[in-house]
Amino acid sequence: MMEKILQQNSERGKSLFLHSCCAPCSSYVLTYLRTFFKITVFYYNPNITENTEYKKRVEEQKRFILRLNEEAERDGGFHAGRVFPISFQEGYYKPEAFFERVKGHESDREGGERCYLCYEMRLREAAAYGKEQGFDYFTTTLSISPMKNAKWLNEIGQRMGEEYEISYLPSDFKKKDGYKKSILLSGEYELYRQDYCGCVFSKRERQRNKGKEE
Repeated sequence: MMEKILQQNSERGKSLFLHSCCAPCSSYVLTYLRTFFKITVFYYNPNITENTEYKKRVEEQKRFILRLNEEAERDGGFHAGRVFPISFQEGYYKPEAFFERVKGHESDREGGERCYLCYEMRLREAAAYGKEQGFDYFTTTLSISPMKNAKWLNEIGQRMGEEYEISYLPSDFKKKDGYKKSILLSGEYELYRQDYCGCVFSKRERQRNKGKEE
């Protein structure tokens, strides 16, 4: 469905409010979609439950966007109309809101209902802010990860879009080697890449699995 939307010339240059979970996951998504949309990256991730980790990730997101914009400006991409500039907006950071939302699901395994609730929380915020600010579309980078359920994300995104009256851009960015391309871009731009989603629960599970591997 996303490809059909992108093929419509009438949609080119419209605004996209793109929820991003981190710079590495946004890498391929931004380099691909900036040829179609005027993108504002919305960094809203209260699930990142360590303040130092949150700050590190948000600064890396901003650094990556700056690099992309600087390169496009230097290469004449904006002037030639090949790509559109990318903006950045940070959401509020309140880990307590995440803990309240997933209360009772602390022991869920990664990829279970706790993750569904977290997806819903972040996509709801993106839809609400996107509508409030008059964006044409909203979506999320989350589907690029093999660990994230694209079907759930699209179901939630569609529902939030209907609730807040803003068009949701359906996606599964891991397709067509999207995930592989994000890894290559992360290396090219030397992006800080993590091995857990951000919440304390996923970090603990990752540490347990590492212990078993060792």
